Amino acid sequence: MENNTTANRRIRIFDTTLRDGEQAPGASLYPEEKIRIARQLALMGIDTIEPGFPISSPGDFQAVQQISRELQGVEICGFARAVKADIDAAVKATQDAASRRIHMFLSSSDIHLDFQLRKSRQQVVEMARAMVGYAKQFVDRIEFSPMDATRTGDEFLFEVLEAVIAEGATILNIPDTVGYALPEEYGAMFRRVRQSVRGGDTVEYSAHCHNDLGLAVANSLAAIAAGVTHVEVTVNGVGERAGNCSLEELVMAIETRKHSMGVETGIVTSEIFNTSKMVSRIMGFPIAYNKPIVGRNAFQHEAGIHQDGLLKNRNTYEIMDPEKLGIPRSMIILGKHSGRHALKHRVGQFGIELTGEELDSLYTRFKEKADEQKMVTDDQLMELVGSTVDGQMEPFTLSHMQVISSSDRNRVASVSVRNNQTGTESVYSGTGEGPIEAIVHCLQQAIPMDVEFTDLELHSLSTGEKATGEAEVTISVGGQTYKNTGIDQDVLVAVAKAFISACNQAIRMQNSVTSDGAETVITAS
Repeated sequence: MENNTTANRRIRIFDTTLRDGEQAPGASLYPEEKIRIARQLALMGIDTIEPGFPISSPGDFQAVQQISRELQGVEICGFARAVKADIDAAVKATQDAASRRIHMFLSSSDIHLDFQLRKSRQQVVEMARAMVGYAKQFVDRIEFSPMDATRTGDEFLFEVLEAVIAEGATILNIPDTVGYALPEEYGAMFRRVRQSVRGGDTVEYSAHCHNDLGLAVANSLAAIAAGVTHVEVTVNGVGERAGNCSLEELVMAIETRKHSMGVETGIVTSEIFNTSKMVSRIMGFPIAYNKPIVGRNAFQHEAGIHQDGLLKNRNTYEIMDPEKLGIPRSMIILGKHSGRHALKHRVGQFGIELTGEELDSLYTRFKEKADEQKMVTDDQLMELVGSTVDGQMEPFTLSHMQVISSSDRNRVASVSVRNNQTGTESVYSGTGEGPIEAIVHCLQQAIPMDVEFTDLELHSLSTGEKATGEAEVTISVGGQTYKNTGIDQDVLVAVAKAFISACNQAIRMQNSVTSDGAETVITAS
């Protein structure tokens, strides 16, 4: 039952993309990259940023220090082992922050004590007590994490937590370090700690979950239900092994069900997609197609039944509005499962009206094309429309392309582009450090607009010698973004087709609006 009678409890989002997320193999960041991401995190409304592990390297120290100085509107967290040198580095790196905390961790499970620390339980308690007391001299807000807490028995866990509370710890983070816990176990652990630990009602609680069993978000939600007010997350769920609790998944679970849960966050949801794309690009980590919230397929539909329902009412198959997340609206994907309704709708988006007979003919051609490949791109659809009505629907068409590559000099490209409005064909040449840059320089000359190439994704649609490549290109024209896809066995040709298609889309959108703002409809017959 939804809770509409009381004010929602505020959940504070602690982002560790730049610390725990960066520990994922291959995800290392340069200091300037960390600073760029941190600015975006602050723009998104993150409550606490953990920018790195200051003792680990001069670069990490520098990044934490600069972020502390620059981002005065967000709490900065310095990460440290229960070691004086680590604490000193974290204190110094965050000293210019307007608001800060020190996050200290120390193993607590027997398997970690026996094989990693090689210390007794009593030695661990004394280390925890001494180092929290030491850090408390410099910083008031001290977060303590008993590492591998979910595989630590209650008796020893309670002993460690009572010791650090007595020394001044203000936030207890009980981490599921190896993603072992089940949601009901993790939530119950917080309840037992809050009820049984001396001083447990005087501190705040934080959850930090890993995704080894795919339960990080579920466990974090269970912790929230148990009274936790801080949740530690990473953008795209990046992190060691299977990653951490995904920021976008947790935030949107709360946003979508906040009345039922009685909680809310301060995240600016319209910045979620931009942040996700930035982290993916900078780390070089692609996002899975089926990734919730930010994956390519998260808000796209090919099945005819789903498409029909969506076109009648979006809520039939979508529980979130992608545009409120900053995700461009492109919910209909044309493939062999698509129906006439979706095809008519897509053609109509280009300002084209077809007669019933023309639509039937187009649908037959479309199905034949869709059976040949996984999806039908917009430029291919326009070719089909053109052949159906004996006309050319696209403003520009790529006629020919050639690229000359070399290992020790700039690449040279030459393209031939047909202007279908004038019937003329022109040749353009360009150079670039890479073949794609050279191709784009050519095509930018052919299009009568100021076109900025902003993003590119490349994917293989098949395997073997005859593998087909798919290129998804995003451009910017006059501050508006346009995205389209090209498919070809030659991945460079696919990029060129995608770029031309995106430009054609921009031209169509601009031409579809008259001077008084009314849409112009092109009648194909």
